[in-house]
Amino acid sequence: MPEVAEFRPSAAAFGKKRIAVLLPCYNEAVTIAQVVADFQMSLPGAAIYVYDNNSTDGTGAIARAAGAIVRIERRQGKGNVIRRMFADIDADIYVLADGDGTYSALFAPMLIDALITDELDFVNGSRVSTLSNAYRPGHQFGNRLLSGIVRWIFGPQFSDMLSGYKVLSRRFVKSFPAMSSGFETETELAVHALELRMPCAELPTPYSERPEGSVSKLNTVRDGARILLMIVKLIKDERPLMFFGLFGLFFFAVAAVLMVPVLATYFATGLVPRLPTAVLSLGMVLLGFLSIFTALILDMTTRARREIKRLIYLSVGRIL
Repeated sequence: MPEVAEFRPSAAAFGKKRIAVLLPCYNEAVTIAQVVADFQMSLPGAAIYVYDNNSTDGTGAIARAAGAIVRIERRQGKGNVIRRMFADIDADIYVLADGDGTYSALFAPMLIDALITDELDFVNGSRVSTLSNAYRPGHQFGNRLLSGIVRWIFGPQFSDMLSGYKVLSRRFVKSFPAMSSGFETETELAVHALELRMPCAELPTPYSERPEGSVSKLNTVRDGARILLMIVKLIKDERPLMFFGLFGLFFFAVAAVLMVPVLATYFATGLVPRLPTAVLSLGMVLLGFLSIFTALILDMTTRARREIKRLIYLSVGRIL
């Protein structure tokens, strides 16, 4: 487990850069006041935004009383909140965290300093915890599995892709399409950075358990399945040659297996008594060719779309 080193720059370390702390919240009345206070202390002068996602426990009022700028997003889901935040808020640096008190605000300056010093667009705060209740085994297994798939397909930069603690540049935020609606938004954020080959990094940050009375909104099975489906969709959209090419190879393999006994009978007797099997095998071959041609066409389209996304990303001026 990596060590977590604390970093505390002076209040003027980031100059006149506009820093926005983004806290998507749903029923976080128990923790939100302390989270706002912690970020006010850690990042004096930063604008702290709390987006209330239909809370029923007074989260918005508590956050407003603590000094945060409170806005409301009616569409339920973290992805919907992220989309609204990125569209509404104008800043130079964005600190994205959860309002549940599990992420340490004291480490935000360290993440921001890495973003500025190394001229990055994306800094991911990987979670480090020795508390068994902070990071449930099911969540750990799911995170390792899903992060491992993304590392294998898209790139090895992030070991904790699903962490909610991130620091982002302006040009990342303003070029991010934000299509997801729920917790799968973290996957979309990571893949966006990897696909456009943005300068990015990952630093360890402490992860704490929720205080008594605070309940996690993440369902391991349901949200894990949604994240897995998002990964499959991203592979289809961003790696069509791999996705449809594998289908083509599968159809060719099935056709070969089906055709072996048909050909053996034909060479032995000169007859084709297994006509349905022969027709099915031919159909598999046609599906294989169709999948391969689809893969090639979509790969060309994806390359053009990626170039457009890259140009849009570069068109947003770098302010750091």
